[in-house]
Amino acid sequence: MTSQAQPAVRSDEIKRLLDRKKDKMKFQLSHCMRCTLCAESCFLFKAHDKDPQYMPSYKVIHSLGKLYRRRGKVDRAFLESIKKIVWKNCVLCRRCYCPVGIDIPGMIAFARSICRSQGVHPDFEGDAQQSWL
Repeated sequence: MTSQAQPAVRSDEIKRLLDRKKDKMKFQLSHCMRCTLCAESCFLFKAHDKDPQYMPSYKVIHSLGKLYRRRGKVDRAFLESIKKIVWKNCVLCRRCYCPVGIDIPGMIAFARSICRSQGVHPDFEGDAQQSWL
């Protein structure tokens, strides 16, 4: 969005979206063993000198995981803080490998849809100076 006044976050809508996939997402979040095997399959992780912020498990835990922990009660600043995680730090290439079968790309895509429902998404024209790509 532009620098105009931002609309208030609709927490009830976020909670409704989270509740729709609650069982599946919480199951997957709780089964992450933090083994870091997914990191080795992520080219962004390798390209960024193995920066932990690019590990697929980190991206899921620090975006969707936090949304569930807060039960959707978040503000615009929080959504803006996870925008980089779910758009810049992940390209949804579907190459992440999880030995226990967690659908990491599906979870990142779900976090993106929640952000998008609140108007939080990259503005590729306006964000070009911030080097999103």
